[in-house]
Amino acid sequence: MDRRARASQKRQRLTAAAARVLHEQGIERTTLADIAREADVPVGNVYYYFKTKDELVQAALAEHRAHLDELTRALDRLPDPRDRLKGLIEAWVAQRETAARHGCPTGTLAVELDKRADGTLDAEAGAVIRRLLDWTAAQFRELGRPAPEDLALTLVSAYQGMSLLTNALRDPDIMNREGTRLLRWLDSLEPGGG
Repeated sequence: MDRRARASQKRQRLTAAAARVLHEQGIERTTLADIAREADVPVGNVYYYFKTKDELVQAALAEHRAHLDELTRALDRLPDPRDRLKGLIEAWVAQRETAARHGCPTGTLAVELDKRADGTLDAEAGAVIRRLLDWTAAQFRELGRPAPEDLALTLVSAYQGMSLLTNALRDPDIMNREGTRLLRWLDSLEPGGG
């Protein structure tokens, strides 16, 4: 493998490690050494690719965005928008153990970043959540539902709430129960109905 490919792989390992460690420990408790250890690279290499912790946070948010895009691309292969929405809920529920330990990856970063004074990185976290809201609204729109943006907000808010409660109470069954409730709610929505 040539040097450029190795460098690209190392950067990707650091980005993936940043996403995991920042989610598990939070921004303030995470050090560059923690990320280097998780990525299995010398700590000095972190500085070569990322000059500041904020650059690593940006990389972690890009990683979350990439995971969301990967999930929605896979769901977009389903022919029915209701099945896509159900697949989204099932993907959330499948992450219940992670949610119980650490909460929603993007949501927890967004909350932590909002407490900072600079106001730039929190907007980037918000953009990832906005991307999810837009995709979700498009599914409701395709179902012919009125107020698709409101329905998307209801669904994504329910996810954030169940993720937060699952984490706060360390109870993964909350995700199961609320996921089942959301699936029933989707089934109750008539196409194009009020």
